Amino acid sequence: MLPTRIDAFRTMLTRQPDHAHARFGLATELAKTGAHEEAVEHFARYLDGFDDEGNGWLRYAESLHALGRDDEAKAAIARGIDAAERHGHAGLVADLEAMRDLLD
Repeated sequence: MLPTRIDAFRTMLTRQPDHAHARFGLATELAKTGAHEEAVEHFARYLDGFDDEGNGWLRYAESLHALGRDDEAKAAIARGIDAAERHGHAGLVADLEAMRDLLD
């Protein structure tokens, strides 16, 4: 049987636990499968150690929202908007604002 993308990211993190992009990749793949509780843990670790430009904050907020943790999702969106503005990502700011409006 072929390894899944989740398996590949887990293997990468076993070898390099601080590999930010592997951590983000694992969180993203977990979220796609609906494993939001574990995804949130990996998004949080990724965001704690990496200067994300906003997309990670959006994905984190989506998983938090899926878990019904909307106050935390709103806080993540605010951090994401700050990051996206700092990095000049106007489209991402709009995506984050749209999600914020959805939660209000």
